[in-house]
Amino acid sequence: MNEETPLRILIVEDDMIIAANISLQLSNLGYEVTGIESRGEEAILHAKENTPDILLLDINLKGNLDGIDTAKSIQRSKHIPIIYLTANSDEVTFARAKETHPQAFITKPFNKQDLQRTIELAGDRIRQRKEKRQAGTEIEVLSDRIFVRHHGQMQKLMFDAIRYVEADRNYCTVVTDSGDYILTSTLKNMEERLPQEHFIRVHRSYIVNLSRLDVIGDHHLEIERKVIPLSKSHKEPLLSRIQTI
Repeated sequence: MNEETPLRILIVEDDMIIAANISLQLSNLGYEVTGIESRGEEAILHAKENTPDILLLDINLKGNLDGIDTAKSIQRSKHIPIIYLTANSDEVTFARAKETHPQAFITKPFNKQDLQRTIELAGDRIRQRKEKRQAGTEIEVLSDRIFVRHHGQMQKLMFDAIRYVEADRNYCTVVTDSGDYILTSTLKNMEERLPQEHFIRVHRSYIVNLSRLDVIGDHHLEIERKVIPLSKSHKEPLLSRIQTI
């Protein structure tokens, strides 16, 4: 899923008028509705076969399974974020629902803005988790080296051979003495994974290897004649780190 791929949402609601209205609103907002189910058993089968990105799930479903039971059953085999629809706010029901760790609750009756904002927030969390998972498969960090995925294989890069990391939206380029390696990862994820004793962020778009710095200016750095901007907010932390090396 990327920004061009719409979130896929399963609606589980036994009031078909409400369900149809929600489906129309979601479609108008650019989301893909994988289906509308009115019973928990049907929702479980649908989720297994279609794997939607989000379950929009009424707590008070009629039948043998209510929404919470349905969510628990689905979660035994798939991790699909849940947004509960509910007109019931009693503490017992709320406590049961919390056990499934939902993304949010939308209280009926709700308007288009409530629905839109809740789905957007849930979508952001999903994308962030996916980026972290991707970062985890793109890089493995050891004590003195990292392995990065390159041409389908994990390539070894020693710390002292890495010059800097440059961001390009949801990608990063690891620049080394032997060449450049493009990873599907944000710079924030790289910052979290790389050891702080060797690497430091100096700009919104750059992480540098402290041991490879050649020049430290007022507003820039140089590594092997590559000029790297130094932002004001990162300058003091960098100078503090340099003093401890």
